[in-house]
Amino acid sequence: MKIEQYVMAYKAEQDRLRALLPTGFASLRPVLRINAEIRSEETIYIEYNTPVEGFGKRGWLNIAHWESSGTNLSYEKNVTATTFRAPFLEIIYTGIGLMGGCPAEKDNDGCFYGTTFVPTEKIDENKEYCNCAFRWKFTENDAYGISTDGKSIPAIPTEQQMQYKKQELSPKNAASIPCEQVLGAYKVTFER
Repeated sequence: MKIEQYVMAYKAEQDRLRALLPTGFASLRPVLRINAEIRSEETIYIEYNTPVEGFGKRGWLNIAHWESSGTNLSYEKNVTATTFRAPFLEIIYTGIGLMGGCPAEKDNDGCFYGTTFVPTEKIDENKEYCNCAFRWKFTENDAYGISTDGKSIPAIPTEQQMQYKKQELSPKNAASIPCEQVLGAYKVTFER
């Protein structure tokens, strides 16, 4: 199956991320990530993740995922940009023509879906850096951000400064954490 994958990451307060994590997981970096996939031009899939360590593995903890078969997801493409829309999210990826890789891939054993762990999918194809604009729409105060230079910026872990009250790991709670900076975005096409 042909996959067009669009990935972006943004910086968010790590102490607030720590307050969302279930028992057994530790936050690795102050990052939230959105992955959007067009699968054979028929199905759209969106994932929302944060980097964690848990159960002896390092990877991405899935906060939520949605498929077009059960959610009102759509996409629109023009010459340079691809826009994904959902009732709770709008995200636009604009290719800038530069190719490269993603630094977070070197520190990633796979993805946690609850306590189920799925090993990393090997993708050898070149990735095109993108500029990205996004807005969560669960509430009017949710995270939003824009990148303009197409660069990847590393996310440095922060020491705990504040102890927030535990909250449920949910997309609405994660989306309420403000975006401090878009860290990078890319698109890649591959066969799965």
